[in-house]
Amino acid sequence: MAITMTQAAEDHVLKSLSTRNKGIGIRLGVRTTGCSGLSYVLEFVDAAALDDQVFEFKEFKLLVDSKSMIYLDGTELDYVKADFTEGFEFRNPNVQDECGCGESFHV
Repeated sequence: MAITMTQAAEDHVLKSLSTRNKGIGIRLGVRTTGCSGLSYVLEFVDAAALDDQVFEFKEFKLLVDSKSMIYLDGTELDYVKADFTEGFEFRNPNVQDECGCGESFHV
């Protein structure tokens, strides 16, 4: 089981953590919502939970709870700046379909 990040995503997380000035990394998860069933959740994390999968990067950790991991295995996070928008993109090989607005997905 693995989750990867592009250099752009790593750089953005590092910048955000340094601005926040605390924390060990970020947590990636999924929650039930939206038209297609699931959406991604990203949040800062100060400590790991017992059931977390921990992915070590150079200066931070990416944590994923065991319930979310079954939906996220193989996902690559990227941070993209295009025209007037910027944000994380999730390249998840488990996604079978997404809603029209792109906010939710199902596997």
